[in-house]
Amino acid sequence: MAAQIAEPAAGGTGAPARADSFGPALKDALIAGLVTLGLLGPLVGFHAVVKDEGMNGQAALGLDYRPGLVAIMVGIVFAGRLLLNLTVWSPNRVVATRSGPTVFDRIGTTLGPAIKPALLAFAVGFPFLAAFLMGGLNESRYLVDVGILILTYVMLGWGLNIVVGLAGLLDLGYVAFYAVGAYTYALLATSAPINDFFAGLLGATFWANWAFWICLPLAGVFAGLWGMILGFPVLRLRGDYLAIVTLAFGEIIRLVLINWVDFTGGGAGIASIPRATFFGIPFNASEDGFAARFGLDFNPMHRIVFLYFVILALALVTAFATVRLRKLPVGRAWEALREDEIACRSLGINTTNVKLSAFATGAMFGGFAGCFFAVRAGFVSPESFTFDISAMILAIVVLGGMGSQIGVAVAAAVMMGGMELLRNLGFLSNVFGPGFDPTQYRMLLFGLAMVAIMVWKPRGLVSTREPTIFLKERKAVSGDLVKEGHG
Repeated sequence: MAAQIAEPAAGGTGAPARADSFGPALKDALIAGLVTLGLLGPLVGFHAVVKDEGMNGQAALGLDYRPGLVAIMVGIVFAGRLLLNLTVWSPNRVVATRSGPTVFDRIGTTLGPAIKPALLAFAVGFPFLAAFLMGGLNESRYLVDVGILILTYVMLGWGLNIVVGLAGLLDLGYVAFYAVGAYTYALLATSAPINDFFAGLLGATFWANWAFWICLPLAGVFAGLWGMILGFPVLRLRGDYLAIVTLAFGEIIRLVLINWVDFTGGGAGIASIPRATFFGIPFNASEDGFAARFGLDFNPMHRIVFLYFVILALALVTAFATVRLRKLPVGRAWEALREDEIACRSLGINTTNVKLSAFATGAMFGGFAGCFFAVRAGFVSPESFTFDISAMILAIVVLGGMGSQIGVAVAAAVMMGGMELLRNLGFLSNVFGPGFDPTQYRMLLFGLAMVAIMVWKPRGLVSTREPTIFLKERKAVSGDLVKEGHG
């Protein structure tokens, strides 16, 4: 009788109401907590400490355990998993189906023409704004260095965006081209025969003052050449197989740099790399220096600010070239290759040349960034070009939205600026203990950010794209309407 008078579930669909989901959600959260305990128990709990041996006064390393820190992290995972199971992942949750750009995407598309000039103006005025806020040019050194780091990764992200976002070719070895550019400048700038040749021809200081500007295009050319070398053997590969080969290429380059000691210096690297000059005018305190030439008081920050504008100009060149190439036939061929390679072949497009052009173009901009890295640091070694750099650049492209210029820039600023921000979060030691160092957990937070963005914004921060070509009216293209959401 009770079954006969039972009313249909809410919504009028006639489907029976689902059982309470708190029990399964709690069980899943407990399992997630136990898995976290198994992973973080030994990795985070144990840490090396210096222990005094006693009478002899000699110190030795020992292991200490931090149960409180492990308990806090397990509790965070348990609570977060339980909250997700009861809200976003709840079986009782009604998922609204939609197609097309969201409200935020429409707002971004509408405000895009105004946001881009505003961001450019902020980037140009950032050193002066930092000096004003910090109370002086010398005091703004840290902020300017962070700005240089962010712009370097913005440029690397835009270069990889050509390969991954536009051409749809997954590249896990992009750091190899970064290394080729850096070592090209380091080897040429420190070469004694080249220095002696220009010293006898144009003066003793010519090569030191002009090495960067001469080697910058050469670094891009060599990196682009290596991009073509990588492209030839992987033309028939796609997806995971392509990712494995490019990953191997990046590791091969790093191992060559380590083991070819006579040429690259091995693990010791290359030091005493000439610094960049203001088009032949050095940044020193001499009468021929930058400050004396322009009637300024000598300040070492002049060189740092100049390097900031150099990497800003290189990043803008990368963005401008990408936008222009996308509108050319080669750019449209990249997008056609990304969407459907078989259809691309049926249209008569030479996919071999298209893939090679994508690899070479993206590698060229990576070489430019590597050359700048060498002149900025004054020292290069294989330790600066590990797989972590490739993973970081690829994550920036994915988080920003593959194919989106503004999205990659915002993702680079958030990821790199956020990691530097961890150095200033010392107050967290009051929560996690006096020995807590937030910088040690930057990769853990980076992983959490990746998971969060993939859950709530799987197509990246900017999921809409401006159409390459349009009829009568330009309209934003939603990532939902494009294969894999690349746009």
